This record gives sequence, C-alpha cells and structure tokens, in this order.
Amino acid sequence: MNTDWHFPVMIFTSLLVFFLVIRAVLPRQEFVRKKYTVVLLSIWVVVVGMLFGKYGASWGLPWYIYYPIPMLMTVLMPPFVLKLKKNKTILYLLLSFLSAPFIHIFFSFFFGWTEYMPFWEIPTAQALFS
Repeated sequence: MNTDWHFPVMIFTSLLVFFLVIRAVLPRQEFVRKKYTVVLLSIWVVVVGMLFGKYGASWGLPWYIYYPIPMLMTVLMPPFVLKLKKNKTILYLLLSFLSAPFIHIFFSFFFGWTEYMPFWEIPTAQALFS
C-alpha cells in the first residue's frame, strides 16, 4: 500500500494545528497584525522542521540531530519571533507540547497512520471495535 501521500496530509494538518495554537496564544488584533510573520514562521517551523525530521535519517544524520532540531525550532522560535511575554510563552509551550501527541493519536486511531510518531503505538478504532 502506497503511503507517500500521508506525509503531505500530516504537514497540512500540522500547519492547521500550529495556526490554531498561535491564534489561541495571540489576541485577534495581534494575530492579524503579525499574519505574514505567522505564515513565514509556520512554514519554517512546521514544513521545514517536518521535512528535516523525516529526511534527516535518510541523509545519514544521527537521531540526536534530526529529531531534536525540529523540536527545538518548534519550542524556541515562536516565542522569540512573536515576542511572547512569559504567560503567553507558557501557554504556547503547553499547547505545542500537546499538539504533536494529539495529531499522532488522531491519525493513528482514526486512520491507522503511525508515521507521525512511530515510536508510540496507538490502537486503531477499527482494531478496538472489531
């Protein structure tokens, strides 16, 4: 079964979730005022980060390079680039740490796609209810 198309769907979903997290953290006017920054940040953090994480192993990089770099980009860049205050940074970090497992659980449980976080096994809805 060809699963190559899963990755672009996961990138799109991650972009959507990232936008929702940023929107939850920033007040509406600030989100609108910084929309171009948010778009560029999203592309860099989500798209570039996920591509680097996915293909890092193929490039022969050790796991301690291709796994933590995208994670650090996700954790450090938005608070710095968006100039978040302490309480907004804490909210962002909480939501960002919850978003990856949420996306993985969603795809694993409903579709049986395990590529997002392959080291964490989630049973599928089909397996539970059959």
